Amino acid sequence: MPSLSSLRTLQRRACAVRSSPATRRYASHGHGPHYNEPTGYLFGEKPLPPGQKRKKEAWENVWYVGMYGTMGLAAVLLYYKPDTSIKSWALEEAKARMEARGEKP
Repeated sequence: MPSLSSLRTLQRRACAVRSSPATRRYASHGHGPHYNEPTGYLFGEKPLPPGQKRKKEAWENVWYVGMYGTMGLAAVLLYYKPDTSIKSWALEEAKARMEARGEKP
């Protein structure tokens, strides 16, 4: 087993190697900002002069059709979803058994 003084020496050397400028790592890497600076405008778009209309980008109509079409399809599917509740099944089963015994529901 190595002695305590030799372990301390190894630890100092390891710390010296890690803290040298060539191996030091920074989170920002020192290349300036890596994000879009805030401009104060909504979605980074400057307001248009009065009388001009905003030109849509090519993907916007596809997004609207996809988003609202999917919501409409989901609404239709939920409306026509089969009734799978236990209460509905129990009511139908009770009526069938009462009819089988000759009782009127």
